Amino acid sequence: MIDKLVDLFEYTHHYNQKIIKLVKDHTPKIDERTIALINHTINAQQIWNARILGKETFEVWQVNPLEDLEEINHQNFLTSIQIVQNFNLDNRIGYQNSKGTKFENSVFEMLFHAINHSTYHRGQINSLLKQNGIEPLLTDYIFYKR
Repeated sequence: MIDKLVDLFEYTHHYNQKIIKLVKDHTPKIDERTIALINHTINAQQIWNARILGKETFEVWQVNPLEDLEEINHQNFLTSIQIVQNFNLDNRIGYQNSKGTKFENSVFEMLFHAINHSTYHRGQINSLLKQNGIEPLLTDYIFYKR
């Protein structure tokens, strides 16, 4: 299971970096919704990692400087891998969502959600890029593995 999660985080990191670069390369054509979504995507992984580690989280819709996103994404990746390799994936962790509601999930559930969430929003970002005349990236997992 650990190897599979590491692989999925490598995939997530790889395509997040490519999407960030594409956004940076086409900044004049990028709309505010795309900027918000790429930040939200990167922030969410930081938030889930921080919840597991009991650290302070980013804001869900916090807008970071575009030039910082690749490094934030890379740090998210390193932290996620550290969690995968050092935590019992079945351990349950209590946390509060952004509205203050309390929940409890296993480390695995939280990590898998972070991966799935990122995939979902990359699809939305690709749709917005296409609407703005920018060729979207093929980010399907199977393309990553080919």
